[in-house]
Amino acid sequence: MNQLRLLLLPLCALAMAGCQVGPSYQRPPVQATGAAPAAFTDLVVTNHDTVVWKVATPAADQPRGEWWRLFQDVQLNSLEALAATNNQNLAAAAARLDQARDLAAAARAEYYPTLTAGGTPGGEVSRQRTSAAAPVSGHEAGVTHTYNTFTAPLYLGWEPDLWGRLRNQSGAARARYAAAADDLASARLALAAETAADYFTLRALDNQRNLLADTIATYQRSLALVQNRRRGGVVTDLDVAQAATQLHSAEARLPVIELAREQLQNALALLCGQPPMNFAVATNTFAPAAFPVVPASLPGELLEHRPDIAAAERRMAAANASVGVAKTAFFPTVRINGVAGFQSVDAATWFDWPNHFWSVGPSVTLPIFTGGLNRANLAAARDAYNEAVANYRQTVLTAFTQVQDALAAEHWLAEQWSAEQAALASSQKALVIANNRYHAGLVIYLDVAAAQNDALTHESTLVQLSGARFVATINLVKALGAGWESAN
Repeated sequence: MNQLRLLLLPLCALAMAGCQVGPSYQRPPVQATGAAPAAFTDLVVTNHDTVVWKVATPAADQPRGEWWRLFQDVQLNSLEALAATNNQNLAAAAARLDQARDLAAAARAEYYPTLTAGGTPGGEVSRQRTSAAAPVSGHEAGVTHTYNTFTAPLYLGWEPDLWGRLRNQSGAARARYAAAADDLASARLALAAETAADYFTLRALDNQRNLLADTIATYQRSLALVQNRRRGGVVTDLDVAQAATQLHSAEARLPVIELAREQLQNALALLCGQPPMNFAVATNTFAPAAFPVVPASLPGELLEHRPDIAAAERRMAAANASVGVAKTAFFPTVRINGVAGFQSVDAATWFDWPNHFWSVGPSVTLPIFTGGLNRANLAAARDAYNEAVANYRQTVLTAFTQVQDALAAEHWLAEQWSAEQAALASSQKALVIANNRYHAGLVIYLDVAAAQNDALTHESTLVQLSGARFVATINLVKALGAGWESAN
């Protein structure tokens, strides 16, 4: 027993000391070279200081809140709540998070000894027959023997974490768990953004349909007027044909809008986890008092709220820990194994104390020749880490690009909105003049139809721009990972 203690104590001390093999994780810079944007402006990223890219400091755990409430739309709020509760992609992401948490717990469990109860390879209760050619202690050679064996063993196993393999495995699992949590946050953000974007696009279609319906009613009255003037001999059949063509062309556009609206409504039903045949968004004319105001300058740190960036950084940490796991394969594996229990050839004396047995001792496995397997696995782990670093940097660069695209859309759509408003006012004035000249007999109906179509085009463009500006704001929130209020 004293010899056993002398054998085990150094191993336990070494296990407690924990000589961890593998690279220490440090968050890499976003990019090897270049300048880190300090702030966003309407059109360009500005930075007046020459600096290296900053080390990643993700802050995706900060609350985002119900950012869609800035649009002050009750129906949108209801759809967002429905989507957050019933969307199946979100449920799948939540299940992946639970799985990652359980795998992290499983990796952590390998730190501890295992104690199992079970039978020998022959079973807890077995009946055996020896070979006549096999010598059996205490029995005459050349004679077969049949006997029972009753065994009740307990097995003990423990691997001291001498080289940090278990710590690296556990660290990688924890990092993947954190990445799964960020993936869930990304799914929530994407779902909320897509729901809001589809909703405002649908509302723009409602406005277009209402505008087209009013236009069709106007064209019907114009056709009736031209037909009356034809019966009076004031105009020709050409004017009647032109008015009828204008009316039917407008009527042909209505089914296109209806189809697009139905498809968008079905898309919203899918996002909300509802069967499309039982889902409907009531037709409503949306006329917001004002568009959300985006600050003239946004700090670059807002991007640290993006959960996909945080997830990519955690995957780098997991890949780094996996390199450490691969390195430990070059070192000996030490396990302390033990077994104890009762064994007898008679069930009546199975658990008598003299029939107890035990065995304990270490086992050491040293890789001598593996055909290059361990070296290849280590190289593959390092390659996976380099891939994770590249993916992280690409995620950050993509984020900057998406923010710039959204800010550019905000700026230029507002410019286009102002220009279209001026164009609509001019086209409506031209329509009034064309109508007056037509009634005075100075022009043919083709001039009136052209003025009406021109006014309809500008009014329809304004309706589309309304929806596009809201979608651009939603895309900006999604690109930032949170509302810009988070910067305050």
